[in-house]
Amino acid sequence: MAKKKENNLDQVNVENAETRTELNQNVKAKGSNRKKTEGETGPPSQTGAAGAIRQEMESCADENQKKENQKKENQKKENQKKNTRTPRKNQEPATLLSKSLSKVSAILTAAPDQENEQGYLSRFSEFDIHLIREGRHYGLYDKFGSFSMEYKGVKGTYFAVWAPNAESVSVIGDFNYWNRENHRMHVRYDESGIWECFIPDVGPGTAYKYYIKSHQHNYAVEKADPYAIYAETPPRTASVIWERAYQWNDQEWLEKRTSTTGKDKPYSVYEVHLGSWRRVPEEENRSLTYREMADYLATYVKEMGYTHVEFMPVMEHPFFGSWGYQITGYFAPSSRFGTPQDFKYFIDTLHQAGIGVILDWVPSHFPTDQHGLGFFDGTHLYEHADERKGFHPDWKSFIFNYGRNEVKSFLISNALYWLEEFHVDGLRVDAVASMLYLDYSREEGEWIPNEYGGRENLEAINLLKEFNNAVAAVYPDVLTIAEESTAWPMVSQPTQLGGLGFDMKWMMGWMHDTLSYLAKEPVYRSFHQGQIAFSIHYAFTENFMLPLSHDEVVHGKGSLVNKMPGDEWQKFANLRLLYAYMYAHPGAKLMFMGGEFGQYREWNHDSSLEWHLVYDGGYHKGLQQTVRRLNQLYKEEPALHELAFDSKGFEWIDLNDSTNSVISFLRKGNNEKENILVVCNFTPIPRENYRVGVPFKGEYAEIFNSDGMNFGGSGVENDIVMAYPIPYHGKNYSLSLDLPPLGVIYYKHLKK
Repeated sequence: MAKKKENNLDQVNVENAETRTELNQNVKAKGSNRKKTEGETGPPSQTGAAGAIRQEMESCADENQKKENQKKENQKKENQKKNTRTPRKNQEPATLLSKSLSKVSAILTAAPDQENEQGYLSRFSEFDIHLIREGRHYGLYDKFGSFSMEYKGVKGTYFAVWAPNAESVSVIGDFNYWNRENHRMHVRYDESGIWECFIPDVGPGTAYKYYIKSHQHNYAVEKADPYAIYAETPPRTASVIWERAYQWNDQEWLEKRTSTTGKDKPYSVYEVHLGSWRRVPEEENRSLTYREMADYLATYVKEMGYTHVEFMPVMEHPFFGSWGYQITGYFAPSSRFGTPQDFKYFIDTLHQAGIGVILDWVPSHFPTDQHGLGFFDGTHLYEHADERKGFHPDWKSFIFNYGRNEVKSFLISNALYWLEEFHVDGLRVDAVASMLYLDYSREEGEWIPNEYGGRENLEAINLLKEFNNAVAAVYPDVLTIAEESTAWPMVSQPTQLGGLGFDMKWMMGWMHDTLSYLAKEPVYRSFHQGQIAFSIHYAFTENFMLPLSHDEVVHGKGSLVNKMPGDEWQKFANLRLLYAYMYAHPGAKLMFMGGEFGQYREWNHDSSLEWHLVYDGGYHKGLQQTVRRLNQLYKEEPALHELAFDSKGFEWIDLNDSTNSVISFLRKGNNEKENILVVCNFTPIPRENYRVGVPFKGEYAEIFNSDGMNFGGSGVENDIVMAYPIPYHGKNYSLSLDLPPLGVIYYKHLKK
């Protein structure tokens, strides 16, 4: 649902004009009083032939203009003494940009390229440095990384990287045959730990890394660029210089996104792993590219009636078997499937088909691969040094140091980058529980309490709140969703009220209880009636999304259809029952690919889905048609989505008929005449003349029956039934129904 627009920019820690002016004056004063560090040079000469300029920029320093440098340095000192130094052009922080300009820039300072104190090209202003140190710079993707440009009439690439504990940093790559000495970077004068340089005649498509020598223990390493927007295809590990330009055609979608986002809107999400949704068996079973998948997926998802797709992490990851959850390139869509422009085309195509795009985002941990973020400059820069806070025992990966301001800026900038640059409509944050608890998956003595002696990770909590506030301020029509598996309170409540600020939270308890209940033989279900009904007791404590995710069909858990008991007919009847109950239950919906047609095999990331099962027809085709009809009803019927997160949208008719394993309830919208009666029979025994209380007299029409023959069912249907003034279940009227075996029926009152 849409973020509240009153969350203005001040609420995401943007300085007001008065504070900025005062801050800039203080920064300038500090800069004018600082001492020149050893080896620092003044500004280089602005004259000379193109060849001399090129040589100057290749080394990122002017070693041939010392006299001129000294002259300018003396002049600068004289100005400092007089306290009359004139600020450089564009040194002042930019004012907040209007909504018509780049939205992300509205919460950061957008300084143009300029020469810094040392006289070489820099994308950083003094205010940028201040915001980075404060952990409140949310546009670092426009500062760090590699940028093709023209400088002093020469085309080349500017590089910037944060490595405060480095003794030296060099850019190595194809252009210099990976020589570690040819192109050394300059460290900024302001102790920010930022290294910069401009290298002529190097442009898009060039592979590169940073060679970092540390002050610590003579450590040296080659690292990929943390801010690279493109990377070599694994197993190769270098970053690649690339352009961002793309001509979008989704303006209509973006303009109407606000009107299609909110608590009263339907959310039916199709979870997809890009590498295994479809493959090309004729070509060594390769995955589809972004562009190949664009039309296929957009057409399929639209026909099936889903409102959104959710992609498992697309960010670059070295190990395909991690499914994308072990990321080394946080700003780069995986090159396995194409270029960044290809991925933009993919999203563009989905938007033009009216389908929203949600990405899985992983701020919880990152892998230990040498070219990644870990031990970046010879120190634990992005992660905690103490393994009790900095290493995940289950995933054997590093945990971000959320208390470090530069790391916080890195993560929030990364989140906003995908929203800004790729027009993404939502972020599902992975493994939130592992972030919230210091003792997550740890035994006594293996974790460090917080400053108050508790187990809550206060730094991670602060990060999540700031992340949600930033998204709310800049993109109020974008969703944030938490995969949080504990009873942590107020996950989906506003930060102003003490919540974490997410729009939704996965309802993991519903998923566990429902699958556990349906896995039981029907004869035993009467003893576990409370298990299927329990979720309603807490259904409105959060804004829940009901997930049937990839986690339930991997690691030996089997496919959804094979979790169901009975023969083949009963398995598919149980699965249709599950889906019909899910769509009637309060909350948004999420279904992992393959579940919609009842794939037999457990999901395998190295194989395509079993699409031939659908083409063969039968129960698989019937199940697919069931999901399609449910998606259609979910969007068409206000009672199924208008009050999905409000207790006013649900009313039990009867949850106590454990003998027959039957439950019945009403789903409500803003108009009571649109209410829908839902009756679920969790046994394979048809129930004839089963009486159910209803609020209104007159005719009721059956608008859905999971046992319909077109869905693969047995055809126990009712069509139109009459409510008579026979009190039942506390209602003045009641219906006499024939309940289908292992079936769910929806009824709607016919208005006169």
